[in-house]
Amino acid sequence: MLLAGCAKMDAALSQQWVTVSFKSNTTVATVLHVRQACSHVPNVTAAPIHRTKAAIDMIDALRYDTTNASDANLAQLQVCLQRFPSVAGLNFQTAGDSGD
Repeated sequence: MLLAGCAKMDAALSQQWVTVSFKSNTTVATVLHVRQACSHVPNVTAAPIHRTKAAIDMIDALRYDTTNASDANLAQLQVCLQRFPSVAGLNFQTAGDSGD
């Protein structure tokens, strides 16, 4: 039983994410367009979008689960996202990072 718990914890700690931040005043439609345009990258899955409470038409960020992504997949995602001027930055994280 203890080993099963450790395996689940190891799996959780091995999760990797890319958080995409957008410039202020980026619309939901733009974020959805970016999300759709980069959804073709293998081994990368977009997480559900969370809207801010302050402004229903604004989105804080877009997250991609990259746990199973190779370096080539991550590079492909980065190239895709950089095509959009509304993208302000990318933050690569693992579940053990303090930002998660």
